[in-house]
Amino acid sequence: MRTEFDSELQERLVRYAAIDSQSDESSATQPSTPCQLDMSRLLVAELEEMGASDVELTDYGVVLATIPATVNGPVIGLCAHVDTTPQFNATGVKPRVIAGYNGGEITFPDAPERRLAPDISPHLAACIGHDLITASGTTLLGGDDKAGVAIIMTAARHLLKNPQIPHGKLRLAFTPDEEIGRGVDARLPADLACNFAYTFDGALPGEVQHETFSADRGIVTVKGVSVHPGWAKDKMVNAMHLAARIIETLPQKNMTPETTEGLEGFIHATDISGGADEVRLGFILRDFEKEGLVKKREILRAVCELVGLSEPRATITCEITPQYRNMRYWLEKNMTPVHLAHAAIRDAGLEPDAVAIRGGTDGSRLTEMGVPCPNIFTGMQEIHGPLEWISVQDMGKATLVALHLVQRAVASV
Repeated sequence: MRTEFDSELQERLVRYAAIDSQSDESSATQPSTPCQLDMSRLLVAELEEMGASDVELTDYGVVLATIPATVNGPVIGLCAHVDTTPQFNATGVKPRVIAGYNGGEITFPDAPERRLAPDISPHLAACIGHDLITASGTTLLGGDDKAGVAIIMTAARHLLKNPQIPHGKLRLAFTPDEEIGRGVDARLPADLACNFAYTFDGALPGEVQHETFSADRGIVTVKGVSVHPGWAKDKMVNAMHLAARIIETLPQKNMTPETTEGLEGFIHATDISGGADEVRLGFILRDFEKEGLVKKREILRAVCELVGLSEPRATITCEITPQYRNMRYWLEKNMTPVHLAHAAIRDAGLEPDAVAIRGGTDGSRLTEMGVPCPNIFTGMQEIHGPLEWISVQDMGKATLVALHLVQRAVASV
């Protein structure tokens, strides 16, 4: 299904994806990287050019804007994030368009050893004839979530050009640092000032998500005893050996990302740094239920304690901090935003699919902070890696959903 928005969506995503906007968890600044502001400033200029109101770049790095109402109705927020994940190289992205995909194998000019085909990414089989966008093989694309940015910007421009379309006041928000769990500043809910909102940060056409993981971050620090290795017998305590023992002692089966699916949670070792004297281990803990998340905290702490007991000369600390919580806890009390999204997806000629996100969105934090915020698809596939791709036509469907959604909201009043 082609839409009138396809050309604009393609042009926007290609332009946005080429801008480096990778976030950095190790940075204490806000946003975590200055390059994200290159995207944000571009959006400010584009919003002003298209005639949006109240356009601003906040001092905490969020671009806000208003699409004025044409009729009375609830105030709706439309949100996407400008940063790309630190998980894979995102510098020097070279987006490319594959027009009229033929169903065969896709290769990458800068990484000929890589291949993409329906046996690797099954949704490709549903996209024969579509126009696809990928990167060149050495970087991710960044459709997560620049596809969402492109969809919202395209829908906003269309509404401003067509004031006969009935909709209430819309508030747009483009956030930084979503990929590192810092996209929603404490000031954002009040500044967004809407009744409810939607993130456009999902995958397959038709998906509406009102359930996410609950998430914690774990930092384990192992301090050993540093001694010259030539005279280390019975004196040295190598922190790397203890860190490796922690990784190996943690349960593997049904407790790591590669052994879980569906509604199963996990403990994931994400990063390691240091040397023989001191090692820092990073973990993310995920579960859909509060009790399951508590259990995973207990497991990580217990393993650290056990390994620590094996070597009393070492010091092992385990700090666990909350990141976000399952939006279902709040949305299930009032499913109106979810039902509106389902109706808008049907209006766009699709069947809604209520699936749980094995991850989180800015909507997780917004919902927890009082702004109900389900998540809607964009079409992004194979995200956070070099095989990432997206169908322009899937993005067009998401844009239609956004336009039906704002009309549905005023019709329901």
